[in-house]
Amino acid sequence: MDEENASMDSSLGDAVSARDDGELDEDEEMYDYERRPSLDLEETPMETFIQYHVDPVLSPALSYTSLASQVESEMNGEDGSITGVKLDRTGSFSSCYTYDSDDCEKKTKKARSKDDTSETAEKDELILDENEFKHQSLTVPFTFRAISDTLGKLSDHDEYFFLRELWLHYPQKFNVDMDLVDVVDRLIECFNLEKSLQIVKAVLIKIERNKLVKFLQGRCMRNEVRYELKKFLREKYSDLFKTCSDDEKPSFKDAFTDLYISPNRHNGPNIEHEVLNIPKLNTIDEPDKQIPLRDLLNPDKLYEIRSNVIMLRGAAGSGKSMAIKKLIYDWVENDLETRLDFVIPIAFTELKQFEGSKMSFLEVLHNLYPPTKRLAEQDLAFSDCKTLFLFDGLDEYERFNSFNFNSTELVFSSTHTVSLHGLVVNVLRGKVLERGVALVTTRPTITSTTPWDNHHHKIEMLGFTSDNREEFFKKRFKNATQANRVIEYVNSSKTLHAMCHLPLFCSLLADECHCVFREKGAQAELPRSITYMYTKLLLSLIRESRKSRAPDLSPDQETEFLITHGKAALKMLEECCFKRAKPYFSSENTFNIESVTYSGLVLEYTVTPAVLLNEQAFSFIHPTVQEYLAALYAYLSFRQNHNIFESKQSLQVKLKGLLKPQKVMDVFMCAVEKSLEFEDGRFDMFLRFLCGMELKANQDLLQSFCGSSSKTENQSTIQSTAAFIKKKMKEDRHRDRINNLKRCLEEMGVST
Repeated sequence: MDEENASMDSSLGDAVSARDDGELDEDEEMYDYERRPSLDLEETPMETFIQYHVDPVLSPALSYTSLASQVESEMNGEDGSITGVKLDRTGSFSSCYTYDSDDCEKKTKKARSKDDTSETAEKDELILDENEFKHQSLTVPFTFRAISDTLGKLSDHDEYFFLRELWLHYPQKFNVDMDLVDVVDRLIECFNLEKSLQIVKAVLIKIERNKLVKFLQGRCMRNEVRYELKKFLREKYSDLFKTCSDDEKPSFKDAFTDLYISPNRHNGPNIEHEVLNIPKLNTIDEPDKQIPLRDLLNPDKLYEIRSNVIMLRGAAGSGKSMAIKKLIYDWVENDLETRLDFVIPIAFTELKQFEGSKMSFLEVLHNLYPPTKRLAEQDLAFSDCKTLFLFDGLDEYERFNSFNFNSTELVFSSTHTVSLHGLVVNVLRGKVLERGVALVTTRPTITSTTPWDNHHHKIEMLGFTSDNREEFFKKRFKNATQANRVIEYVNSSKTLHAMCHLPLFCSLLADECHCVFREKGAQAELPRSITYMYTKLLLSLIRESRKSRAPDLSPDQETEFLITHGKAALKMLEECCFKRAKPYFSSENTFNIESVTYSGLVLEYTVTPAVLLNEQAFSFIHPTVQEYLAALYAYLSFRQNHNIFESKQSLQVKLKGLLKPQKVMDVFMCAVEKSLEFEDGRFDMFLRFLCGMELKANQDLLQSFCGSSSKTENQSTIQSTAAFIKKKMKEDRHRDRINNLKRCLEEMGVST
């Protein structure tokens, strides 16, 4: 029985205890504790009845290399131990020592074999280029996105090896079970931005993923170019970014007002009118939901259009160039969350310097923007590189009216050398943009500027909405009192309010009000004459805006141009017509490239006079502009000794007029009678503009068209005309016309 009990005692399994405290040095001292006596458990009735043999459980975390028998234990000089367990786990406490199952406190040093290998055996160090990726353009958001996008392209298999290499080299910071997002967070948290990128690159090289290395390097290179390009644009467009110290004029950022961009492109002119109810002009499209300007910086919105050329059309002064400046400003200042890699503005006037030479699109880009010289064709063609080219002012290109899309060489590469004209044609085709999108702004043109072999997405700039107009003046005037006075002044005249849909007109009006406040004080009365503002708009269009589009006209040529268009405007006004079909004017050659594109006084658009029938039509940019030009025609004709209201004069009267020139008073009297003749008021605004032209301030602006001022008597003419108008106001048959006659007196500066 004692022998059986002894056998039971010796059959108890060895208890193995090991802690993974790291790898110990071979010279570490060993401690041999005395063996504790084994527990002598008495036999129980259950044990005498049945016995079970249980195999020792192997821990899945440990690698067992041998299970020694009792004989092996005795050979090692260990008494009473049935089973010895030898652990071979790298870096564990038990890998260097063996334990007796009945004596957990006794440890014996294990001899290390030369053939032992482990996962933490000597490993290759990561080679880091400390100078790579060092650039002031690096930011935490960019670094996070760059690393995340790079690692996101790894397959599951490659991801495991990437994490394994990170763990092997930085075991305290990473493990193989980490999520990639956590890996990127840990990299940026534990290392600086440059070293984080260097580590990722080195590990990718280690696992032989060289394409991803190039992807990461290209991403960082484009980020550096983007930083330098923004710096260059900030200097080139310095007026946009400077903070104005002038109390009267705010900065561009503070003064900019949102613009109305319609996804449709055939809306025709604005037809708001103070007197007339002008019917809709049968245009193809109705104004649709407004496109926010910021959407043009959204690559998702741009690329869902499925066209790499977007044509932004709009009347003269509608705000196209202002929109381009805002896009540049927002991209440089990062005011909008955008994932566009590059926004590159190229004005067509800048391309004139390359006339007569052959260059590729990439060479033009490098010449205009030196920071882009590091960009190659493959960089622009890269799938993740999103570029927006801003081509402003197609109508300012000298040969835009002679595009030949059939015979011009077709180019498919940004490195292909071609003439400037061929380059512009292929830009409109969208062939040299690689993966970029071109936004092209232009005025309405006589000839087509869209090639037949490429789809264009067309949108239209419509200027300011009613809310935008008030917002513009509130931003334009820092003094709230002055801003409210100007808004009240604009709203007091339906004509001024209607014309303020053009940002150019708003800007001219704001400048004029600034001058009044500066010269006469904040409480000075604002001018009541609207004719003066229309004259300033006219001069701005036919002179300042025209300079970049065509050679300057001589004073005689300008006068002839105004008389020709004024005569057409008067003829349309007599018919109460505000649009003409293109064939009508093609025969008379009245509306041409000079009127539509160079001066911008005329708008070309598409109408649908019948179902499935589309035709081109012309209108002046606003009905009141047509009425103003008709009045100017009457005024300039008188300066040439011709009264347009006496077309059926007898020979005797004409000879008398040659011998004795007519008085300007005769013209005004005829105009008043003409206005009162039409009950619908079609000549009301015409008369108002004609009266305003007699003011000295307006005549000073028109001096180049009128010659000497000896033809008019100014003050005496104003008094005589005012007396005649007041006489008509007292007549009962003109009661419903009194309001317009009062406005005529205001135009001449006469109290009502």
